[in-house]
Amino acid sequence: MKPTALLATTCRWFPTARLAMALAKVGFNVKALCPSGHPIEKTGATKETFTYRGVTPLASFNAAISAAQPDIIVPCDDLATRHLHDIYHRREGKGKTSKRICDLIEESLGHSKSFAVAYARAKSIELAREEGIRAPDTEAIQDIQALHKWIAVHDLPVVLKVDGSSGGVGVRICHTAEEAERAFRLLSRPPSWVRAAKRLVVDRDATLLLPTFHRRRPLVNAQTFIRGNDATSIAACWKGTVLASLHFEVLARVQSNGHASVLRIVENPELSAAVETMVRKLKLSGLCGFDFVREVETRHSFLIELNPRTTQVGHLALGPGRDLATALFSAVTGKSVDARPPVTEKDTIALFPQEWVRDSDSPWLRSAYHDVPWEAPDLVMACANGHRRWKSRYMPKRAVGNPLELKPDISDFLRESSPADWIKNQTKTRFPRWS
Repeated sequence: MKPTALLATTCRWFPTARLAMALAKVGFNVKALCPSGHPIEKTGATKETFTYRGVTPLASFNAAISAAQPDIIVPCDDLATRHLHDIYHRREGKGKTSKRICDLIEESLGHSKSFAVAYARAKSIELAREEGIRAPDTEAIQDIQALHKWIAVHDLPVVLKVDGSSGGVGVRICHTAEEAERAFRLLSRPPSWVRAAKRLVVDRDATLLLPTFHRRRPLVNAQTFIRGNDATSIAACWKGTVLASLHFEVLARVQSNGHASVLRIVENPELSAAVETMVRKLKLSGLCGFDFVREVETRHSFLIELNPRTTQVGHLALGPGRDLATALFSAVTGKSVDARPPVTEKDTIALFPQEWVRDSDSPWLRSAYHDVPWEAPDLVMACANGHRRWKSRYMPKRAVGNPLELKPDISDFLRESSPADWIKNQTKTRFPRWS
């Protein structure tokens, strides 16, 4: 009988759909808890989906867990991880049913004692430093006075980060005290009713309603700025042991401090050792991400962030020791399973749709492996359509394009011509304004 994996997400993030496809491919019976209209519905990879409702988030999670009866829960964003932590603490020591759910959450995420550390940026970095891992000074900042004290001791620039944020949304790099003060006031402010209403009406996302109603202030952390190049890692782990991992150098981002769009695979003992140490110390399970900065002067790697959930590259299969989905399947079933063949022999990967969002004429779309899920054409079209609207609103006009209108100068990177031609024809039929 196939093991069941429940993917839990509170947002319509495209990589979650890619992870669902990967988990289904290696043998999981995949179910999903997600907002309505999620791209995962276009994959055909999920056996059952449950609707996440931001107004009653924990009720949504409890209902999905009870109905799905999963063997493992995989949180796909920070808020989903936080909800699972909250459910554990509320159910701990409250009967047999609650015990089963608590045991499942611990087996899926790791030891419960690690929850508070893994979610809090300052605590996770403090632990890393205690374990001898290079990491910048990081401290939770409660008010403006504490911020000025930090600057007086550590100097500028300072990086301000909000717990539970991702993709650079809650990050500011400040070069003056005045800039830091403005950024702190903005980041520590509860969500406004206007923002919550816009998110609800336009994005059909109710996750901001409760924080807005309760006037809940995000926790802001100050971190020493390190000048260097970004690197990122993701690991599949089980009860404190790393089963498989991927390490990348970040070559391009969608926006400054935002999600990576082009990555280069690297073998770096310092990154590997840091990941293994943190996983072992926190006794982590599931998929976890780690962000680093490789200092310009010394080339040393500094851990700047731990993400206790999957990241946008969790679906990639790059051979033995680099196939996270297969490693998780082996851990859950107790069976030894061979890793999937690498999706590419190239060392550089252009993520779809991230790199197209950044620049639809990017040379990386020709020279790197362009990670388009051609086997799921409905997903590709849905993603392209949604991101085209996003680009029209937020990106420079020159960046707005249509990746499915195959240009002669980039057609050489499309190895599978028939799916590409099919998508092109479907695009012309369904979206004639793009033609």
